Amino acid sequence: MPLVALSPNANGETAERWGYAGAHGLHDKSLGEIGVIGSVSQAFCGTCNRARISTEGKVYLCLFATHGYDLRSLLRRSKGLSDLELQHAISNIWRKRDDRYSEARSTEAIGTFTGGSHRVEMSYIGG
Repeated sequence: MPLVALSPNANGETAERWGYAGAHGLHDKSLGEIGVIGSVSQAFCGTCNRARISTEGKVYLCLFATHGYDLRSLLRRSKGLSDLELQHAISNIWRKRDDRYSEARSTEAIGTFTGGSHRVEMSYIGG
């Protein structure tokens, strides 16, 4: 089946997508689509707008993160947080983000980048 390139669905979309073409050569949604996320070869750190929360309540700001931020303890405080306080806490975490694994890797010579600390497994955070 032939494939046709698809435009991004939203700002910050990270996948290059192709749809299966129908009889008229256009994408037929009933046939589906495929996508490739080239996070290492085509770094998108600067435009990334995603975070992931683990089952243990830690928020990770990168698929290649070396650490997470504990949201569970914030939510379980005896008093609890208001929605606005939680929004501020998450905003503060996001502003501090410094994970740039793919960008850093792409500036190093192939085979010489070590990446520093141990990273969380992508399957643990839904990657």
